Amino acid sequence: MGRLLRSWLIALALAAGLVAPARADGMEPARDVGAADRGAIRGVIGDQMAAFKRDDAAAAFSYAAPNIHELFGTPDKFIAMVRTGYLAVYRPSAIDFGELVRLDGRLTQLVHVVGPDGVPQLALYFMERQPDGQWRITGCMLAPEPGAAT
Repeated sequence: MGRLLRSWLIALALAAGLVAPARADGMEPARDVGAADRGAIRGVIGDQMAAFKRDDAAAAFSYAAPNIHELFGTPDKFIAMVRTGYLAVYRPSAIDFGELVRLDGRLTQLVHVVGPDGVPQLALYFMERQPDGQWRITGCMLAPEPGAAT
């Protein structure tokens, strides 16, 4: 099974409440990540969300990793994708940082968000430390919030 597909299936199982975070196949708490890095990761995600709120495409794009830059090419294309496909992180009405985990080996910050439609969702932010030491977002996936009524 492909890595992306496996990660997606694990996230859906987690979101559906079928598995507990510490026991999900391929998911474990990121105990090896220190407090400073945890804060930096939350800072990157929070700063990107703040840039979305200001409609500052260049700033939002700056928090994305090189793979995202290659995929979208320009800040305008990136923010257009976020506006249409990730409204809950583009315009959240509530944000609550959850656990930092390793999901199938990928460092993943769980973020509980409520979109402008009032629907709670779980945002899985895949993070990677860059050669310069900065944390950047390599991807984000939205899933139903565990326990939320559908």
